[in-house]
Amino acid sequence: MAGVKAQKFISPKRIATEAFTDAAAAVARLEEIYGRNTAFLRDRFEAYLNGEPLATQVRAVYPFVRVTTDTHARVDSRLAYGFVSGPGTHETTVTRPDLFRGYFTEQIRLLLQNHGVPVEVGESTEPIPVHFAFRRGITAEAGSFRSPADRLLRDLFDTPDLASMDDAIVNGTLQLPPGAAVPLALFRAARVDYSLHRLFHYTGTDPEYFQNFVIFTNYQFYADAFARICRERMASGALDGDLFVEPGNLCTTNMRLGGGGPTGVVPERTPQMPAFHLVRPDHSGITMINIGTGPSNARNITDHVAVMRPYAWLMLGHCAGLRNTQKLGDYVLAHGYVREDHVLDEELPVWVPIPALAEMQVALEQAVGEVTGCTGFELKRVMRTGTVASVDNRNWELGDHVAIIRRLSQSRAVALDMESAAIAANGFRFRVPYGTLLCVSDKPLQGEIKLAGMAGEFYRQRVGQHLEIGLKALDKLRAQERERLHSRKLRSFTEVAFQ
Repeated sequence: MAGVKAQKFISPKRIATEAFTDAAAAVARLEEIYGRNTAFLRDRFEAYLNGEPLATQVRAVYPFVRVTTDTHARVDSRLAYGFVSGPGTHETTVTRPDLFRGYFTEQIRLLLQNHGVPVEVGESTEPIPVHFAFRRGITAEAGSFRSPADRLLRDLFDTPDLASMDDAIVNGTLQLPPGAAVPLALFRAARVDYSLHRLFHYTGTDPEYFQNFVIFTNYQFYADAFARICRERMASGALDGDLFVEPGNLCTTNMRLGGGGPTGVVPERTPQMPAFHLVRPDHSGITMINIGTGPSNARNITDHVAVMRPYAWLMLGHCAGLRNTQKLGDYVLAHGYVREDHVLDEELPVWVPIPALAEMQVALEQAVGEVTGCTGFELKRVMRTGTVASVDNRNWELGDHVAIIRRLSQSRAVALDMESAAIAANGFRFRVPYGTLLCVSDKPLQGEIKLAGMAGEFYRQRVGQHLEIGLKALDKLRAQERERLHSRKLRSFTEVAFQ
């Protein structure tokens, strides 16, 4: 606009956009741009803390990946990802190519393979918030700081902008101006960075340790059992797992690889949702997170884990059995959900069905059979497949008993908890394959309520078997081709190319 002075920034010299036909070379360029630009921000910020005056705002930007096609020609219709939905320019900003190197390499390779056109890599116009130039945030790596009273931090550096970190792409609500590039991925760079920082805050472990197969649980008993199994594997030199990581980034190396006691610092306080990681090559191991109680926690942590693009996640936990024919310790394999937890009603309306995914269901059912020794019709003695109702009121039993019974009966629910529907719904929303296997720990409608002594004994008897089933199911999923696991069922009408 005439008469308006253009904003000047202190920025590194721009790196020219370049076309690539080799995925590894494209990712190397992403790393070059990202590494240089974040280092530039850190250097300028630390100089500022040391008293160097700044008269002009400092800015560095994220790298981008772009592909342009000019045809409606249809690629292999069996594919679930790795191709764009139509002609035009498709683009996304990216962060942490060091962390996501394998993921970016695969996604770019598939674009090159499926479209036969080069991808472009260059510098975007999306600023990197100075907070995100530090892996743990400014206060963790640069020490305490305070801007002069007359110059706020956001006057000198870009800070996180919530308007650019929403989930409009995921939710299908993004409104693009005419001629704008179509999204290439579900998340832009700043949204990913935001969640990477949140993951450490909530789980006490760095994003580098998160694995592609995730178990969520609502009881610490499961996390304790998982930790015990992982420590035993590390001590025995077992082939399944190279490293075991606990909150505080306590790392125990497999004896097969040299072993030794855990390294790291035990956190002063237990994180809100502690995570444990059985690390395998290529992130093919297992992450377990104790999310605690309630749908808010379930929605919160899955919002952030989703940016890691896991191959699958499972909910293993306890539930209230609703049928008289169930026994304490029976399993429930969810094939549908009554979503009365309300934490995703705006992003994913309750009229949207959350379907059971065949690949997940089969793996879980087979695992139950193999661990319990029950097959065929006998499996019905220990497991029931049906609808799980998830609520946001822990004391739901104290409401209008007649109305509660009627609603649960009409829905055909066989179990009730507080977390499973949110985890499944966010799996659907973020295109992450999901499944739920619960264990009946009480039957309140039949007067079998959970008391302290009874609960402790029940947990000791059932947690080990339940966890073994979950681990076996993930082994089965790991053995599948990824293209089969990420099926077309989770695609929207105009889906992004990156899985």
